[in-house]
Amino acid sequence: MERVNGLTFHQLQTIAHYFGRGVLFFLEDAPVAVEQVHTPQFRTLANKKPELSARLRALIERTEQHRDLYLSLRERLDEEDFPRYRPPDIAGLSPAQASVVARDWLGLGPVNTFETYREAVEAHGILVFRSNGYNGKWQIAKESPILGFSIYDETCPVIVVKKLDWEPRQSFTLMHELGHILLHRVSWIDDDGDFQSHQGAEREANAFAGNLLVPNDLLTTIDDAARPGEVALFDDWLEQQRRAWGVSGEVILRRLMDNGRLQHAEYEAYRRWRQQTAPRADDGGNRAWRHREPVHIFGDRYVRAILDSLGTRSITLTKASTYLDRIKLRDLHQLEGYYAGL
Repeated sequence: MERVNGLTFHQLQTIAHYFGRGVLFFLEDAPVAVEQVHTPQFRTLANKKPELSARLRALIERTEQHRDLYLSLRERLDEEDFPRYRPPDIAGLSPAQASVVARDWLGLGPVNTFETYREAVEAHGILVFRSNGYNGKWQIAKESPILGFSIYDETCPVIVVKKLDWEPRQSFTLMHELGHILLHRVSWIDDDGDFQSHQGAEREANAFAGNLLVPNDLLTTIDDAARPGEVALFDDWLEQQRRAWGVSGEVILRRLMDNGRLQHAEYEAYRRWRQQTAPRADDGGNRAWRHREPVHIFGDRYVRAILDSLGTRSITLTKASTYLDRIKLRDLHQLEGYYAGL
């Protein structure tokens, strides 16, 4: 700008993209004001994990931007299809007691998968995003210990779940983050260690998630007398329950241990065995189903808001493509056909 050698426009554009900004951000004369650049929710997450990578920080900002977009579109659409967030009254309840109220609030039955849990949460005005399995803007790196985060908002909270090698682990992450939203009403970010914590808010969120996914009435259906002597056989012993409830064996065993039906040493022995035999993570998504990837990433409510807005011409095809992870127009039309049942 001062007619001396410096960055080219393309280089500046690359830097802006890396930090999740537009080029004009770097051309403003005024100094950067942190309180204006980042929301309080973002600063809360960054303070909890100050070592967050630039890529993950950009993902958090992008999540907030898509939430704001969804809210702006929702105002023009049928409220019945896009419900408002109205949390249950759990004031003064313990995490276990709150989980009973929350499970009834979600309307959960005895048979579930990650998708049914996700649908139940979204039906109450909470967006649920899931990172994708291939390298892109919406991926949480496989080597990252971060498993999920929640952005609290009184109007429309958002939960982001990391795509993992098998879905039952994602179910626990989802309900753990829901626990932070309902119990603590603050934004939160969690890594591997937080899901094993026995202190403070993490302990409460873990207890909430475990009790919600495996309530006492379901726990009574497990036959202790049939429990095998080898921890390597525990998953076979619990196979029927694991499949029906959409949870991992570890979640069920933790609930049994908390209820005095399993020794702590047996639980820890199972965890060590599971860590040694855990299946390899998926190498990426199937690009043949590219048109349905936005649903896997953003969930049904968000995608419907984009398609309905496109149908009413509130947004253009180009904008709809951008809002749906920049899918090609051909894939966008396929997605419309998928929702139309064609």
